[in-house]
Amino acid sequence: MEHNLWNVLQELHSDAYEWVDLSHPLNNDSPYWPGIPAGSVELSKTVFDWGNPMLDCLIQTFKFPGQFGTHIDFPGHFIRNASLSEAYGTKQMIYPLVVLDISEKVKKNVHYAITADDIKAFEAAHGAIPDGAFVALRTDWYKNWPNMEKLSGAGADGSEHAPGWSMEALKYIYETRNAAANGHETLDTDASKLAEKAGDLACERYVLKSGKLQIEVLANLDRVAPVGALLFAAWPNIEGATGLPVRVFAITPKQKQSK
Repeated sequence: MEHNLWNVLQELHSDAYEWVDLSHPLNNDSPYWPGIPAGSVELSKTVFDWGNPMLDCLIQTFKFPGQFGTHIDFPGHFIRNASLSEAYGTKQMIYPLVVLDISEKVKKNVHYAITADDIKAFEAAHGAIPDGAFVALRTDWYKNWPNMEKLSGAGADGSEHAPGWSMEALKYIYETRNAAANGHETLDTDASKLAEKAGDLACERYVLKSGKLQIEVLANLDRVAPVGALLFAAWPNIEGATGLPVRVFAITPKQKQSK
């Protein structure tokens, strides 16, 4: 019997690689989109307690929206009658990972939307985005968690101010390259100014209409190599879901520490 996969796992546990959690921890105080009704989150409620004569154990229940914390969106989230969770299986839980870093540009312009030219410059340095890649957008926005006002970039007038994707960038990774999915640290796919101009989350709608997957509210992308890492995403096997909280992690070649 072959043990190749065991050898691969042993290698991935070596000092050459780092395992990085890309999901935020969740509790009853974790933020979620204000359009979701109050009371939609109730985690770890005890319904069967220690000392019960039937069986001495602890059982809890969990209530949450599909779009809660670090979560995956399926096409039916934005597109009527499109695929929901049951259409995606274990082969959609692992990808080659590409991390596009615009964090320095975001420091100068909170509304910055990555462009196709940004991606072409990235490819000139790191090589073309491979087929079937998960393309993640690093903005360092995850550092605003769990402050909802900072996550949404809320202004005094209620407007939102956050970076994100542009339509041309998404079309480039999906139509020029053959990416399988995308992700970001912000609450939404679209840079807020582009969403305001379109009057819709047009970029998110494009991704999901294309039958692609996306993961929102990622964390710790600053700890992952631009290329060469693997992304793993696992969600509960619940049918009919438009989205679900997801545990995401990367196995990345260790970064060289700058002096």
